[in-house]
Amino acid sequence: MTIVEQIITSFIASAAFVIIFNGPKRSLFHCGLVGMIGWIFYFLLETNGVDMVLATVIASFTIAVASQYFAKKYKTPVIIYSVAGIIPLVPGGIAYNAMRSFVENDYNLAINLAAKAFMISGSIAIGLVFSEVINQIIRKSKLKTIVNKTH
Repeated sequence: MTIVEQIITSFIASAAFVIIFNGPKRSLFHCGLVGMIGWIFYFLLETNGVDMVLATVIASFTIAVASQYFAKKYKTPVIIYSVAGIIPLVPGGIAYNAMRSFVENDYNLAINLAAKAFMISGSIAIGLVFSEVINQIIRKSKLKTIVNKTH
């Protein structure tokens, strides 16, 4: 797939998730944009030889940062953007192939695929949590600065 196809399909996947799960209609475009940004980071990193797990951590971190930006700008919950944004990164195909391999008694392949799906899923969580931790540190440092200025 070309980069243009990657951009279009990742945008549609994230935006469609908002539609399917009755997310706010005004956030549809922004959720698609968040998913597209995250997927492009992932795609470019992996295409240039970065490990799949590390690329997923970086992409999910980027998704979380973009989600926090849109949530603050439009005064909506962060989860609307972050959940829709991670949809392109979810290793559904790998998990399906792992289960299929188990059913076909190809246990070596099944274990490898399941481990890969588990690691990718964990790296999505790590990227989201890491972004939130940094956001909290920044907020606390700003709060301390404001408190010190008032005293």
